[in-house]
Amino acid sequence: MRLLAALEFLRHSLRAGAGEVPVSKPAGWKNIGLVAFDLLPLARDYRPFVLASIQPLGLEAVKMTVPLIAPYGGSLVDLRIPIERFEDLKAHAGNLPSLLLSERSVCDLELLATGAFSPLDRFMGKEDYRRVRDEMRLARGCLFPVPLTLPVDPAPAIKLDRQVALRNAKGEILAVMTVEEIYEWDLAEEALRVFGTQDLRHPLVAEMHGWGRLNVSGYLQVLQLPRHHDFQELRLTPIQARVRLEELGWQNVVAFQTRNPLHRAHEELTKQAIESVAGALLLHPVVGMTKLGDVDHYTRVRTYKALAERYYNSGRILLALLPLAMRFAGPREAVWHALIRRNYGANHLIVGRDHASPGLNSNGRPFYGPLDAQRLVETHSEELGVAVLPFRELVYLPGEERYVEASSVPPQAQTASISGTRVREYLNEGKSLPVWFTRPEVAEILAETHPPRHRQGVCLWFTGLSGAGKSTTAEVLTILLLEHGRQVTLLDGDVVRTHLSKGLGFSRDDRDTNIRRIGFVAAEIVRHGGIAICAAVSPYRATRNDVRNMVGTDRFVEIFVDTPLEVCEERDAKGMYAKARRGEIKEFTGVSDPYETPLNPEITFDTIRHTPQENAHFILDYLVEKGLVKRSEAHLD
Repeated sequence: MRLLAALEFLRHSLRAGAGEVPVSKPAGWKNIGLVAFDLLPLARDYRPFVLASIQPLGLEAVKMTVPLIAPYGGSLVDLRIPIERFEDLKAHAGNLPSLLLSERSVCDLELLATGAFSPLDRFMGKEDYRRVRDEMRLARGCLFPVPLTLPVDPAPAIKLDRQVALRNAKGEILAVMTVEEIYEWDLAEEALRVFGTQDLRHPLVAEMHGWGRLNVSGYLQVLQLPRHHDFQELRLTPIQARVRLEELGWQNVVAFQTRNPLHRAHEELTKQAIESVAGALLLHPVVGMTKLGDVDHYTRVRTYKALAERYYNSGRILLALLPLAMRFAGPREAVWHALIRRNYGANHLIVGRDHASPGLNSNGRPFYGPLDAQRLVETHSEELGVAVLPFRELVYLPGEERYVEASSVPPQAQTASISGTRVREYLNEGKSLPVWFTRPEVAEILAETHPPRHRQGVCLWFTGLSGAGKSTTAEVLTILLLEHGRQVTLLDGDVVRTHLSKGLGFSRDDRDTNIRRIGFVAAEIVRHGGIAICAAVSPYRATRNDVRNMVGTDRFVEIFVDTPLEVCEERDAKGMYAKARRGEIKEFTGVSDPYETPLNPEITFDTIRHTPQENAHFILDYLVEKGLVKRSEAHLD
């Protein structure tokens, strides 16, 4: 009867959408001639429940396993409701006011629900938030380095002791929250304490300017996890990963965090790491929110699968995907990654130089020191129960056909290495990466999805006062780029307001909404290999930097049209400045609302000493120099 109850449980799980998609039968399970084992892969999270039903029948169902390190805090949080409550709560949630979650919050909710952030069991309340921000600890004293909050704008539906349905962008109900706390947060203080900067070139700092001014927290009841249709056999929850790791039979587990393709040096490093601790490898790439401009996760995962299947001992590696929304908090984030990996069963973490780095700041310098992350994780290693394995620099010795640590290279030995910049050059030029540098399968996959530089997308963002000459120059540039064989879309601010942003006013919020809409469209154009030329006043730095991060830092060219206000007023054919001076137009940029000059734009030009044609050719020359436009005969001399 207990076995039948288990099977009925799994059947209902599948019908309610709470189960998993079929995968291959896990190692260690024996076919006992019952349909039970055809269903077990569909609900691996509930294997303990099924085993409890099977084992009293005297059936041998599982081989011996080796216990892993316990989750951080002692046990894994699980916020998913029991299956018998699913239909009633789903019906109830349909009648509740809704809160639309951002992509970041959806990622956070998924990992909260499955215990990846254990012992945290909700979006942070005020006491947890403040102590994490200031001390990297939850109110109860547990180490937790990064604030995990649910920011919202004030709304009638957000009231204490009321329930709200949490929905994703598709409108699907993921969870019900009972609102127990509503509190304000300070953007500048969080940016300084958590990220160590208010520089808008930091992707999270820029993004935070678009978050709601309130944080909400409360008891969560999760109905379903976000649906993923890709690589489902690799999307393992913490408990699923733990079962698979235990089946491998190694007590020590080394986790490797990555958001980039793996090359031969990474492969050698991870193999040396597991040998050094006599353990197994948890290859755990992030497939949630990484940096725009990174190689897409579909391509990356294909390379990881090729490596795992062909170049690693299958008994010593588990490839699993992590739907994490990265914060790029450098040292703090590295500690967070260690905590998460402990919950997945790892007791070692490879920490690289510049771990979780957001790149360069507005002055062209790194936000964090190259070894800051390693040092902070080492400081908390004993408390976390996760040992640090530093990412050592490896170089290739062509004469010996092997990789060695850079610090142990014999005198006079010839070495070979390729920088990240050179890798991009190889791909942009359509050249095959050397076999000593990357496996042929990886090189082939990367080449398939990486067009030449002159066929890659880019966003050219013209910003400046109304009347500065943005649109005129953009129109000339559009023609020149079409002449050079590029596909171009011109998104003019005035035209966009008559279509995409019709109905929006000129308040700061409406302006930001308008710019982010243009940015979203531009990002899609760039992602598909086109050139998006955007001409909009876009007066606020934070919003422009948010769009930069939306498009991808290496695909965004900020063009400041530096025309003085008095000249813009003289050119004003529509009389907008005059109306603003008379008070007929409120919050008009340059008159009653500020224009925030770009700090470090890629291109600056003026329209007083140079014609639109001259400025357009100046921008074209820049794009040719960067390889974004193919050099034509006109540029050969």
